[in-house]
Amino acid sequence: MPGRGWLARWPVIRQLTGEDGRSDAARSARTDALRPRTEEAGTVARSICPYCAVGCGQLVYVKDGEVTQIEGDPDSPISRGRLCPKGSASKQLVTHPGRQTQVLYRRPYGTGWERLDLDTAMEMIADRVARTRRETWEETHEGRVVRRTLGIASLGGATLDDEENYLMKKLYTALGAIQVENQARI
Repeated sequence: MPGRGWLARWPVIRQLTGEDGRSDAARSARTDALRPRTEEAGTVARSICPYCAVGCGQLVYVKDGEVTQIEGDPDSPISRGRLCPKGSASKQLVTHPGRQTQVLYRRPYGTGWERLDLDTAMEMIADRVARTRRETWEETHEGRVVRRTLGIASLGGATLDDEENYLMKKLYTALGAIQVENQARI
């Protein structure tokens, strides 16, 4: 091994390359049979991590219409293939079996959840927002024009992407809400 550098002298490398008698101890038939989840992907789509404003690049591997893996994009000038723990776990956004795909509603003083269709839920939300804004609107406060409502507030989250956060800020500002915050930077 002279002249091959420090990496070649590292015991794990020597074991895996078979340059010492322990190489078989570091391998097994099961290990040799393992293949990366990315190997069988039919398509690979470039994407951006939705968790914060950094905009790390992601590669989304898809097989038969199902996401099989999400990894950092080494060609991204922002993240150069790296992802934080949230970005590394972003596959769960679309594949986790506990992900809600239907609107659930619990009536006031109710003890259980009921399913609602999306149109009904959207109408309920719109009615409540309009009523709250109407009932809590302040044109002036202590003699100054404020044109605001303190009855509507927003706390955004890290699962919203930049575009969603931008649109939410625009919506709440248009409604007159001044209490708009986001915890994604935590």
